[in-house]
Amino acid sequence: MFKFEIKRKAGKARTGVLHTPHGSIQTPGFVPVATRGALKGTGFQRAKEMGADIFMVNNFHFYCKNEHQVVKRAGGLHNFLNIDYPLMTDSGGFQVFSLGAGYGQKTGKLPHKSVAGSDPAMAKGGKSMVKIKEDKVIFKSPFDGSRVEITPESSIRAQENLGADIIFAFDECTSPLASYEYQKKSLERTHRWAKQSLEALGNRNQRMMGIVQGGRFEDLRRDSAGFMSSLPFFGFGIGGSFGESFGDSKKNMHDILDILSEELDENKPRHLLGIGEPEDLIEGALRGVDLFDCVIPTRFARHGTALTSRGRVNIKNASYKEDKKSLDDDCGCGVCKKYSKSYLYHLARKKEIYGIMLLTEHNLYFILNLMEKIREAIVKNDFSCIEKIRSRL
Repeated sequence: MFKFEIKRKAGKARTGVLHTPHGSIQTPGFVPVATRGALKGTGFQRAKEMGADIFMVNNFHFYCKNEHQVVKRAGGLHNFLNIDYPLMTDSGGFQVFSLGAGYGQKTGKLPHKSVAGSDPAMAKGGKSMVKIKEDKVIFKSPFDGSRVEITPESSIRAQENLGADIIFAFDECTSPLASYEYQKKSLERTHRWAKQSLEALGNRNQRMMGIVQGGRFEDLRRDSAGFMSSLPFFGFGIGGSFGESFGDSKKNMHDILDILSEELDENKPRHLLGIGEPEDLIEGALRGVDLFDCVIPTRFARHGTALTSRGRVNIKNASYKEDKKSLDDDCGCGVCKKYSKSYLYHLARKKEIYGIMLLTEHNLYFILNLMEKIREAIVKNDFSCIEKIRSRL
């Protein structure tokens, strides 16, 4: 059974429950990313114990070598991974962006440099890495260099083979540096692909989210929200990029989320794709976002960075060599209860896998606990605790 219920509202923020055949998800909620079918640094059961109730698997990584066929023969991701938790799969659009414009321009969803109007999908020296056609995208596989094509239909077929509860329409994730003219042309393509994605879905045990695009431009975002709301999607992904420079990207994202909170059907879940900094989770939830996914908790851990109530901690810093305090005095995770920064510094410096595991557990706990505090604040209509956390980050 698929159903989304809004329980409480406080301004634009709301709490709810998203029901799926494999369980229910408390919203606002965070979706840990299990890129290739595994969480890096911990297991599904441990993440579940810390509060995770849904996970994201990347369609792209099963698509390039047709490994989604292997998963299909195994009975779908739930059987393949031997778990009974709700799952999502993305369409592959963001990974195409990462190989193309993201790689060539050295940028992500939020820009790293102040350059606007650049051509998309350009690599170093101006050589295109990804060809974006009207009916498909063509690129070289990052795994073996083979030619790969993705169409809306093939993306949905692969996601059907994987069998996640919630899937996403195929879209073009645009660069934050793309011009208005390109963003508008791309949006027309994404809207056409959204309809084709819906038409391709034949699995009644799955529900699809349409992805709102339009980059940093408010009028295009409004157009996209209106279009996606007119189609029978179960919910909405908020994708693409924000801002045209590092300095204005956060404000632009907040402004766009304010607009979308008014334009999207409020009775359907909203998922902010690929955004997961603690301050972004707070700002997004206050603007009516129900779900977030991001690799930040696990990726940061692999690089020796811990998320804390007072900002990031680079545990490799020499100042922690003999620091007997925990990572975060305000954190109740097992790592903060048992281990000192000195020990974590030692593990990180010696490149011990156990150090990555401990930081991963801490980071996931921190994010999942933050989401619980946000839900409590909305229910009580009292955001003083959240404001205190936000002021420290």
